[in-house]
Amino acid sequence: MITEIAQIDVKAGLEEAFEAGVAQAAPLFRRAQGCLHLELQRSIEKPSRYRLVVAWATLEDHTVAFRGSSDFQAWRALVGHCFEAPPEVEHTYRVFDGF
Repeated sequence: MITEIAQIDVKAGLEEAFEAGVAQAAPLFRRAQGCLHLELQRSIEKPSRYRLVVAWATLEDHTVAFRGSSDFQAWRALVGHCFEAPPEVEHTYRVFDGF
């Protein structure tokens, strides 16, 4: 499993619109090949900063299949206008689980 972590800074005043856009886009992720989980987290210290956390079966499910799909274009149409800057995206994998 690969975890995509996208740090997204949202334009001030568009936080509610962004959250609504993510909720509206959830079905796009649910039907995406290899998408296992979608979660949105909001920073307490920086309320205009979010982290979109998506679990994918493989890296290519995100970087090739989803990013190359019309659903990715629909996702960006729903939330892209809220971005202060392009999201910073990292992909991680678990190396230790203490529980």
